[in-house]
Amino acid sequence: MRVRQGLAAVAAALVLSASPAVPAADGYRVAFVEVPRLLQDAPQVAAVRESLKKEFSRRDKDLVALQADIKKIEEKLQRDGAILSDAETQRLERDLVGKQRKLKTAQNEFQEELSLRQNEELNKLRRQIAEVIIEVAKEDGLDLVLETGVVYASERANVTEKVLERLKAKGK
Repeated sequence: MRVRQGLAAVAAALVLSASPAVPAADGYRVAFVEVPRLLQDAPQVAAVRESLKKEFSRRDKDLVALQADIKKIEEKLQRDGAILSDAETQRLERDLVGKQRKLKTAQNEFQEELSLRQNEELNKLRRQIAEVIIEVAKEDGLDLVLETGVVYASERANVTEKVLERLKAKGK
């Protein structure tokens, strides 16, 4: 028992007397940036949204038109099903099933391609934001810029506005 207490005391003394492995933070300039805010407020984000909207608008309209066709067939079957011949009812039902399959496939492809393009554009934007953060850090003589996971930082350490202004200037 005494041996354990003695070892614990020696270990504690070593830990308390050991010099830190990393020099103290005196003289280092640290800042942080709110990347989610930049991804929301940067003018480049609106430009990307508009570009993607234009790129995918025709396909979106095609999907809406296909949905309208499906709805017309469903309404016709429901409204006129009792007076239609069996052959006509079967033809409409086959047409309906075919268009529903086509719609589902087209919607899946649309979503996959849209997600892929959004990710590509988001990655480009993240690289551009990182470049601007580095520019601001070098100009301000910062040693370290943090983004996610900051528990507390004073407004003095927040460089988000500077980065956002620079992004706005580049976005024009």
